[in-house]
Amino acid sequence: MATMVETPPPPPPPPPPNPNSLAQPTPAAEPPSPQGPWLGPRRPSIRLTSEFDSDSSIFFHKISCKFLDSLAKLKLSFHNNNDGEIFDPQLGFISKHLSLHYDLQNHNALIKGCFDVGSRFHFNAAHDVKAQQGEVAMVADLADPGYKFELSSVVPAAGFPKATLKFPLGEISLEEKEEEEMKKTLSINGILQNQILNGVFSAQFKDDDLKLRYLYKDEQLSFIPSISLPSNAISFAFKRRFGPSDKLSYWYNLDSNYWSTVYKHTVGKEYKFKAGYDSEVRLGWASLWVGDEEGTAKSAPMKMKVQFMLQVPQDDVHSSALMFRVKKRWDV
Repeated sequence: MATMVETPPPPPPPPPPNPNSLAQPTPAAEPPSPQGPWLGPRRPSIRLTSEFDSDSSIFFHKISCKFLDSLAKLKLSFHNNNDGEIFDPQLGFISKHLSLHYDLQNHNALIKGCFDVGSRFHFNAAHDVKAQQGEVAMVADLADPGYKFELSSVVPAAGFPKATLKFPLGEISLEEKEEEEMKKTLSINGILQNQILNGVFSAQFKDDDLKLRYLYKDEQLSFIPSISLPSNAISFAFKRRFGPSDKLSYWYNLDSNYWSTVYKHTVGKEYKFKAGYDSEVRLGWASLWVGDEEGTAKSAPMKMKVQFMLQVPQDDVHSSALMFRVKKRWDV
């Protein structure tokens, strides 16, 4: 006789949610949008940057936006004066490997492109449509790190290409130069530098001129003497830091007896005060920066940079001038 196996009863249904409980039911996840990143409804952000210089009374405006998932950028820039006249409009398309800058006023275009062949060869090219001139360059990373070899030439070619070898201690360039009476000679230019004692010694040579320079620098003091040959012009610079916020710089040219000095005081990265004097133009000046002087308006407070400058001529104090520059950025 067969034995019957009893099936266990099904589990009881879950109890209904307690209306007094603080936990809320988790909503069902929404299905992903059928529109991908290329067809998404999100509009590209637009950046508007405006600058004004009271000395020239000229406004400069730049409008840019990134699109195609930030793969390319479109930029429009122009100047205008107090009368509302617009001049020097420029339209640009910028991407990683291709850029196009079009001058709307002169109807001219500058095209730049670059691409890599493997991991060691890099090619760059530029072409001015109106002038029918350009430049091509090839940079090769050599086997040893820090060594590069570059060949560059204008288009149409007017001679041998310029060859440049870069290495950890400097670089040397060899190019063909056209002198008087249509004679062509080879010109060697370059710079060499090396660590000597507690400073860096550098020698910069170009054609028949040679400039020797030594830089000594520690946490508080910098001393930079230099001499140019064959003119025998000697100059030196002296910089002294009195703390993390105060610095004094002094330059003196023994050949002309001209000198200049600058004192700088900073409060964080957003505020900087500078004052100085230049004996060559006989002018004293003071400047106040609100916003990082070397940075962009994006990192400044309220995305705005302001500079005030007072210039006081030594020979005519009554003609002193107070000028200012403002740079503001909006993200739309």
